Amino acid sequence: MRNKKLLGNLLLLFTAFIWGTAFAAQRTGMDSIEPITFNAARMVLAAAAVGFLALLNGRGENAPAADGELRTLGLNLQLKREIIGGLCCGGFLTAASLAQQVGLVYTSAGKAGFITAMYMIMVPVIDRMLFKKRQARTVWLAVLLGVGGMYLLCVTESLSLNRGDVWVGLCALLFSGHILCCDHFARQGNPLRISAVQFAAAAVISAVLALILESPSWHKIQAAFWPIVYCGLISGGLGYTLQMTAQRYTEPAVASLLMSLESVFAVLAGAVLLDERLASRELWGCIVMFAAIVTVQFPGADRESKGDNRD
Repeated sequence: MRNKKLLGNLLLLFTAFIWGTAFAAQRTGMDSIEPITFNAARMVLAAAAVGFLALLNGRGENAPAADGELRTLGLNLQLKREIIGGLCCGGFLTAASLAQQVGLVYTSAGKAGFITAMYMIMVPVIDRMLFKKRQARTVWLAVLLGVGGMYLLCVTESLSLNRGDVWVGLCALLFSGHILCCDHFARQGNPLRISAVQFAAAAVISAVLALILESPSWHKIQAAFWPIVYCGLISGGLGYTLQMTAQRYTEPAVASLLMSLESVFAVLAGAVLLDERLASRELWGCIVMFAAIVTVQFPGADRESKGDNRD
């Protein structure tokens, strides 16, 4: 069990690295295409890729068995749970992404990054309020360290709120819902199939909104082809599927901390790949964030809540 938790944590760290290094591709893509159209295109690509892998992965489940009727009933029930889970996760993912995009129109990227990362503290609070799950003291200490590190990393201006900040705050709440939704459904079925349904739902919702609110065209999609490919296959298809898989073994509060390292990797990638200078404040923010991640690995940080029978 301990090895599975370690594997889950490592997968989430790799996911944060993928998301953090994808910011350059996303910024480049916005030069030639609207944000909702970009999101729809990448989700379509992710749905196709992950859906194909899910089909390959599910071939063995169709093999005949002595108790074939019971097996079929079990598979149908599991498939129903996976579809429901994928639709729920896809709804949260789409809503959170769009709320963040609207918020970025009215607020700075630094404040948006900090407010979005508040899912670090929202996830354990919601988990405690709704599901009565207790967190170890080391988890709460790590959350506080993470919030402090994210403040140093992202916020350089005053913390006065505007309507953009409210939208990004809603985004953080929705991403908290996405993390908890993944935690619930990933343990009840095949992560690949749940992820495929998630992307399909996100693609449909984003495509409909793009047709209503923007002016999508093949010319724009072709102009942003490589950013769409990278964000669709790597940060989308691979990243969110790794998240779905890893959350089978990692508690949601710990998962939210690990995934918040996305911002740290984004800053470090900018310094290494784009020759952006790292201010001393940002450097300290990175150090504090890594201290939070080390803290959450201490014995007792993965203590399960009373009555939680996960295996």
